[in-house]
Amino acid sequence: MKFLAHFSRIFVGIIFIFSGLIKLNDPVGTEIKLEEYFDVFATDFPAMAGFWHFWVPYALYLSIFLCALELVLGVCLLVQYKLKTASWILLATVIFFGFLTFYSAYFNKVTDCGCFGETIKLKPWTSFWKDMVLLFFILIILWQRHIFEDKKTGMLVGMSIIFCAFLAIYAVKFNPPYDGLPYAIGQDIPKNMKPSEPLKFMYKYEKDGKILDLKDMPTDTTYKFKEMITLNADEAKAKITDYNLWKDGDSTDYRAESFVGKKLIIIIPVVAKASTDHMDEIRELAKSLEKTDVTVWLASGSPSEEVENLRHEFQLGVPALSADTKVLKTIARANPSLWLIKDGVVKGKWSHSDVPTKEEVLGL
Repeated sequence: MKFLAHFSRIFVGIIFIFSGLIKLNDPVGTEIKLEEYFDVFATDFPAMAGFWHFWVPYALYLSIFLCALELVLGVCLLVQYKLKTASWILLATVIFFGFLTFYSAYFNKVTDCGCFGETIKLKPWTSFWKDMVLLFFILIILWQRHIFEDKKTGMLVGMSIIFCAFLAIYAVKFNPPYDGLPYAIGQDIPKNMKPSEPLKFMYKYEKDGKILDLKDMPTDTTYKFKEMITLNADEAKAKITDYNLWKDGDSTDYRAESFVGKKLIIIIPVVAKASTDHMDEIRELAKSLEKTDVTVWLASGSPSEEVENLRHEFQLGVPALSADTKVLKTIARANPSLWLIKDGVVKGKWSHSDVPTKEEVLGL
């Protein structure tokens, strides 16, 4: 039993560190998931809609806190720092996440809980059973908590907290250190918009009272067709399904146009939340690229009036296009960001804190 208790401590600690680290790499991704949950709960529980909407502006801070909490709790387990207290917090945490994943799975609401960020996609039921496995091992830790001796490892836990803070700030200000999204540098956007692989089917037929599973449609007319099942629907679906750019009152297909030549797109998902500290640098870069082979656009999910006010305030003389806010947040987490594509292939991505030079853009 002592061996099982220590195995549980190490296993749960590693999983929580892994999960927290992946999500701290991209706290904005977890913010998006939290906002989805808030919207779902506001719709499903209208009497508490005000409560859920209250948390939307604080979703990023809550995301960073939850991601950091996972990593720090995992460290507490591994180094045996205040393990009894950490175990109770772990229990509350896994019950909380277990409720969210069960709700997602049972009611088919948020189809990707974001348990391991954007790096590892889990289906809702898979996420729920993962939480149940963790709950089992956490209960073992609590049951055998008397065998664990607290160690003087507070410095290591403190260092993990500092690490979490630096990683989260960097990821928000400069975009994630590791970009696992289909809009990352090197990705071919038109290719990612096509099915990842050919669809595979299974055909169910009835013959002589028996149901047969066939890979190909039979030529025997005595077989009675029952149903067709897609075997690889998830694996075959396109990585990108909702990328689009448009301009009200303009019939130009800007999505197709974005795949022609070099386009530097200023990504501002939400104008009201955009950092304006480096907007002058972005404006100067856009001006310097005039009369070159690089076309500069601005893409935002905010209302046209807010976008026009921003353009006027900072004298951004570039065409303003509309796009889905969530898509823009997926393309680049920092707000604003610069996204360079050449013939549909992503060549560069920069946050507002790391505006490139004209030479950098032209050299890609």
